Amino acid sequence: MTRYDHVLDKSHGQTSFDRSIAPVLTITPGTGETIAMQTDGELFVQLHERGSLEAVTAPINPVTGPIYVDGAEPGDALRVTIHDIVLGDHGWSVYLPGAGALTERMGDELFSRKITLTNDAALLTESITAELRPMIGCIGTAPAGEPGSTVMPSFGSGGNMDLTDASPGSIVYLPVEVPGGLLSLGDIHAVMARAESSFVAIEAEGTAVISIDLVKGANLRAPRVETESEWCFIGIGDPVQDSIKRGYEDCFDFLLEAGYSREDAYVVMSALVHSELGGPTGSKTPDPLHPFTAIGAVTVHRLPKELVD
Repeated sequence: MTRYDHVLDKSHGQTSFDRSIAPVLTITPGTGETIAMQTDGELFVQLHERGSLEAVTAPINPVTGPIYVDGAEPGDALRVTIHDIVLGDHGWSVYLPGAGALTERMGDELFSRKITLTNDAALLTESITAELRPMIGCIGTAPAGEPGSTVMPSFGSGGNMDLTDASPGSIVYLPVEVPGGLLSLGDIHAVMARAESSFVAIEAEGTAVISIDLVKGANLRAPRVETESEWCFIGIGDPVQDSIKRGYEDCFDFLLEAGYSREDAYVVMSALVHSELGGPTGSKTPDPLHPFTAIGAVTVHRLPKELVD
């Protein structure tokens, strides 16, 4: 059995990223200590059994935490390495009426399917499987102001960004806005199409295994993700053009810090830095009458690491 330095089970689930919530763990950054964080999938069990969001009593998209990081101060960044994501034997595909890009095709009735997960695949239909690509949908630190939602919108220090790159082997950099950072995470997916246009992926309860380092004085205005081959800069703004602008500017500034001239950075980005939509949760609080209709956007801007290594 794999041993971890710390284990946080799903009983530590929270429904917001809130600086007033007492931390459930305090760690010293940079020690390499592993933290196993179990996430909660009871929402999807109840949706499947009860057939209605109104009948659900489980919390919606809870995150496990928060973790206080010694020495973390506003202006720093948490460097969160994702070592592993351990899944159970099943996940869920759910259509929520009024949510996602297929509302006019799927109609007003909730749909739920239990999805069998093997060691390497999700059995989507009787004849179609998908390779497992587990990821963390919701990860962030506590905002300095009002609490951040675990559903929508995303915000400057994270949230329900639904980034496929937040997966084992990747490093997520999160801005620190309050002392200790107060890191939480949840919403594990077994596999998800990029941008999650249906609003729900193959949702799965699981355990994310992470370690935490601290980057002093990083002064990030949005999260970013480092994968084996790319730097991913996250844009969070309203409207989507503002998200693109912010993410692209952060990538440009990164290239300047790496020694590029303004002109060289412009030319290289024009040819080699790809942009795409992140998750579907937007960047502004939605209209209460239309709680699943996103305002603003999350965008992802991909810089090949070979250009700066």
